[in-house]
Amino acid sequence: MILSEKPPIHNQLEFFIEEAVKARPVRTAVVHPVEHNGLMGAVEAAERGLIEPILIGPEARIKAAAEANGLNIDGYELIDVEHSHAAAEKSVSLVREAKAETLMKGDLGTSELLSAVIHKTQGIRTERRQSHIFVLDVPNYHKPLMITDAAINVTPDLNVKRDIVQNAIDFCHALGIKQPKVAILAAVEKVKASMPSTIDAAALCKMADRGQITGAILDGPLAFDNAISQQAAIDKHITSPVSGDADILLAPDLEAANMIAKQLIYLADAKSAGIALGARAPIILNSRSDGTLARLASCALASHMVLHPQGEK
Repeated sequence: MILSEKPPIHNQLEFFIEEAVKARPVRTAVVHPVEHNGLMGAVEAAERGLIEPILIGPEARIKAAAEANGLNIDGYELIDVEHSHAAAEKSVSLVREAKAETLMKGDLGTSELLSAVIHKTQGIRTERRQSHIFVLDVPNYHKPLMITDAAINVTPDLNVKRDIVQNAIDFCHALGIKQPKVAILAAVEKVKASMPSTIDAAALCKMADRGQITGAILDGPLAFDNAISQQAAIDKHITSPVSGDADILLAPDLEAANMIAKQLIYLADAKSAGIALGARAPIILNSRSDGTLARLASCALASHMVLHPQGEK
């Protein structure tokens, strides 16, 4: 049996940008934008109407970076602090005081920013573990494909995976996906005692049955081919409501998620964006290798999270 395939759509990230531009800009604390990458991303997003930036860092270095790159930042609020650590702390305090709605990583390490976010008394942590999500526009796939967690949790245990999944589900709701389909990945489709990822997958599905994970359809363990191809599932005699129509791929660990995402980006010509979830505000984690589309789309995703936290009803 050969299944007919839907025609691929190649403007999925652009659609999220267009929808976010129709709304108001979100107040965004830009943390330590003292070089080309960090400052350019903030200015680009502000010029498109996606964010209202608050530039936080050493004033002299920010102005020098703007001059060196021909950027006009005269209309943006600038808060002068001594160094990147202070910039991270100040940015988090603005979110805590409801003076900023999202954070954008500038020119500092991700771990330095996240350490301020998760501080026990001065941070903006929630009861959930933080996680990262990639949103990919893959030419051979018929809708946006989310991959998690490729940047924060290295070897998540079952409870952390539960948080990662719920973060991703809530994120999909904010994008208007009412009941996302989650494929919990492993190397095989059967539960095997010798493969902990398959046991976790089975446990997560049962947790969804018991209401410990809500708002989505889960299935697993599923190998990558069975998750994204219904034909592959049919060939292997797998009956699944998720196969061939997954919205979210939950990888067994960070290394697997990171490799899947980057293989799709570099070998399958996928467009990508990504943000960190699980704190009191979404965090835009731009990479130095990100182009304009990735930076703008990441800001658009954060805008959806801020302005439509529960998604469409």
